[in-house]
Amino acid sequence: MNRLGSHDDFATFLSRFLEGKHQKISVNAGLSCPNRDGKKGTGGCTYCNNQSFSPAFAGAFRPVAEQLESGKRFFSGKYPTMRYLAYFQSYTATNSSTPHLMDLFRQALDVENVDGLIIGTRPDCMSGDLLANLKRLAEKHFVMVEYGAETSNDSTLATVNRCHTWSDTVNAVNRTKEAGIPVGLHLIMGLPGEGEKEIMETIDAVNALPVDIVKCHQLQLIRGTRLAAQVDSGEINVRTFEVDEYLSLCCRIIDRLRTDIAIERFVSQSPDELLIAPRWGLKNYQFTDRLRKLYNSGVYRKEF
Repeated sequence: MNRLGSHDDFATFLSRFLEGKHQKISVNAGLSCPNRDGKKGTGGCTYCNNQSFSPAFAGAFRPVAEQLESGKRFFSGKYPTMRYLAYFQSYTATNSSTPHLMDLFRQALDVENVDGLIIGTRPDCMSGDLLANLKRLAEKHFVMVEYGAETSNDSTLATVNRCHTWSDTVNAVNRTKEAGIPVGLHLIMGLPGEGEKEIMETIDAVNALPVDIVKCHQLQLIRGTRLAAQVDSGEINVRTFEVDEYLSLCCRIIDRLRTDIAIERFVSQSPDELLIAPRWGLKNYQFTDRLRKLYNSGVYRKEF
């Protein structure tokens, strides 16, 4: 997305560290999550079906270099001069021993035209030993850590079986920033029991942290998830935003978010065959175009 208000977009954020255009390539490291494998819990997050955000070229158990080369072939036809970042996205990309993880990360950095790493993980899954190793790696390569915070509301986190707390997020962000590594937070808008009041409380909590970039998306009800079964049975109600009300909410988040925090995105698009709701019929770029036009017009409700 182009700049919204006073916030940099992801490309502008990257330009602080890297020259030229960079494309993220998703990597599946073959790891699970602490709330799936029993370290913290079982069953995983109630809303999560990992297929909904793992591209086909990031297949499980394929060598890291092979996944990255597949991704490069996918993008290079249209963007022959593009350079790349290895995005360790699937499940919890730090849920293993430090030696094993560092070997995976170095394999990625050994691939031609891969200039850095973005590591997606949970705030309760960043050991001091791993962070120290990442700090050393970041002396020569771009490294960013993206924590799945989702919300600052501990009650909501418990409801969706995150098996961590907001204090874990605060701790992880502060330690990572102290290590000199850029920090991103992932947030979900419209989790069970949350309206605009709770969403804005999360934005205020994010503003209090040394966060560099955020990415948000609407809660999506996905087939095969525990949340979908809970909604179907009437155990839990969720609010699925109409597109116009979500656009206005995003405008208010832009106004509320600290201006030095970059914004990567506000929307995600799960595969059609998996998505139950909301079904807006918009591609991500179409949503972004509408958001930019609405925000620039200034014609949206500015209070809640």
